[in-house]
Amino acid sequence: MQFTSEHNELRRTVRKFIDSEINPYTDEWEEREQFPSHELFKKLGDLGLLGIKYDPEFGGLGLDFSYSMVMAEEMGAVNCGGVPMAIGVHTDMCTPALNRFGSDQLKRDFLAPAIAGDMVGCVGISEPGGGSDVAALKTTAIQQGDELVINGAKMWITNGMMADWCCLLANTSEGPAHKNKSLIMVPMDLPGIERQKIDKLGMNSSDTAQLFFDDVRVPVTNIIGEPGAGFTMQMLQFQEERLWVAVNSLVMLDGLIDKTIEYTSERQAFGKSVLDNQVVHFRLAELRTEIEALRALCWSSIEQYIAGKDVTRLASMAKLKCGRLAREVADSCLQYWGGMGFTRENPISRFYRDARLASIGGGADEIMLTIICKLEGTLPGTGNRR
Repeated sequence: MQFTSEHNELRRTVRKFIDSEINPYTDEWEEREQFPSHELFKKLGDLGLLGIKYDPEFGGLGLDFSYSMVMAEEMGAVNCGGVPMAIGVHTDMCTPALNRFGSDQLKRDFLAPAIAGDMVGCVGISEPGGGSDVAALKTTAIQQGDELVINGAKMWITNGMMADWCCLLANTSEGPAHKNKSLIMVPMDLPGIERQKIDKLGMNSSDTAQLFFDDVRVPVTNIIGEPGAGFTMQMLQFQEERLWVAVNSLVMLDGLIDKTIEYTSERQAFGKSVLDNQVVHFRLAELRTEIEALRALCWSSIEQYIAGKDVTRLASMAKLKCGRLAREVADSCLQYWGGMGFTRENPISRFYRDARLASIGGGADEIMLTIICKLEGTLPGTGNRR
């Protein structure tokens, strides 16, 4: 991937914003288990950072996908995982289908204010009875006249407690599970919606909710694109989500190793620094190499995606590798910090907790492996791709 001066200027803008508006407050937000999403998103919107890849007609910058991924990568410099994840859900997980397939009216009502930072969005896919098995979801949106009546529940919804709208996937008809679902824009202030905060292992500053829908009514015109095409749209939306997750990990992983090199070079044990032990500096060199390999995979995938190629296989590989490498790097670095790494306020322990989600959210490792195997032709009945 060849980066332009515009890419580099965007990096500087994002990093400056992080240094002034996010990192000074992350400890406080982690303790409160909530960051001021509306206030922060408005500041991001004022800088044009919430609609980098979207149409200027609706407030976006009209740049290609690589610029959005530059922002995702730089957001890895935030001193926690929860805030970047909440921003990424807003910019690259709940809005791609709306932007690509939504009517102009839906874009005016939901996308434009999201890009401006006047509204916070979330995406409602996972349910209490299942997360990665999207085809098996139970939430329904049954048409009555010119309205849809929504009933069901959604689980693990990032931004769910603060969101102004939800891009909801629900069953809108009978029939095959891959053809009976629609993506629906749902304002979150409607009667019949309840929210319940979920207590988590990590990602503390990002609110996560369970959402309940009891006879919630929205206009049929709130369906994105064609009714029944929601599953396909969501699978397309997942590709951008998975690339965001992988790219966002890169700066964070490098930062863990940087902090660990600094600490182990100063920490003395048995007459020398911990870093002087070959097992330590060899391991850190090995992990740094793995990060660079992931970086190459990510940006190759992004470049091909911009060129219009199907990157399902590569995006799944990047997401799989990211989740596993995040766990590996966080665990190895924590070990070299010794007891200090096990204290709650330590930055390594925070990322140890936060990084674990990468192998679960946006499709678990096992789902990524299944997708890769299917495309490689190694699943029964799929034949041999090569």
